[in-house]
Amino acid sequence: MCIGALDGKHVKICPPPNSGSLYYNYKGDFSIVLMALVDANLRFIFVDIGTNGRISDGGVWGKCKLKLALDRNTVNIPEADNLPLTTTKVPYVIVADDAFPLSLNLMKPYPGRGLNDEERIFNYRLSRARRVSENAFEILAARFQIFKQRILSSPMNATKIVMACCALHNFLIFRNPALYIPASSIDTEVIENREIQRGNWRDSASEAFVPLVKRKSKPGQLAKDVRQKFCKFFNETGAVSWQADMCLLH
Repeated sequence: MCIGALDGKHVKICPPPNSGSLYYNYKGDFSIVLMALVDANLRFIFVDIGTNGRISDGGVWGKCKLKLALDRNTVNIPEADNLPLTTTKVPYVIVADDAFPLSLNLMKPYPGRGLNDEERIFNYRLSRARRVSENAFEILAARFQIFKQRILSSPMNATKIVMACCALHNFLIFRNPALYIPASSIDTEVIENREIQRGNWRDSASEAFVPLVKRKSKPGQLAKDVRQKFCKFFNETGAVSWQADMCLLH
């Protein structure tokens, strides 16, 4: 029922001549934005690159081609279906973090600190699914050293460079995933020990990208109802034995 994990990052660039504050982001640097949807194999299945860093992160998503396609119902995704072993029908969804607004096809965590156990478990399960996007961006930054400094090129050429890196990332996963992504390089859960093992590329890649800003939004009731259906499923029919322990780590 999950299409993929969505995330966005600011990619640092040198400001083009006479551009003023056009590419100036909230961190006080100049950037373009890479928005990407990642599948379970850490491949980029959709990318939107080049929005200038000055636009608010909510505005970046508002201009994203994927959002426009979702709003117009022109994305080639399956029709709503029943959750496994239930008669509860839900749409296929994308998982994301608090930088994105909750909608029918976009699930994000329950906000706030005063959450009940069921909501915390939902947030854990969502975070677990979303880890693929975090890992994909870390791998991209670690493998392609150009992301560790400002890209010394025009925004147009920088957009092409980022697109090429994403394409090469997918190609290398296809050709030899074990060589390109060693098991120790990504964040993984060790269920037996109830712990999260951090990937050894996390530190080297942590400064490469600037994350999007978390945002507050007022979702519609239908979107909240879909999230509640997933929440109920994860706490009943779709529950796994370790989730109560693991959600304490988040």
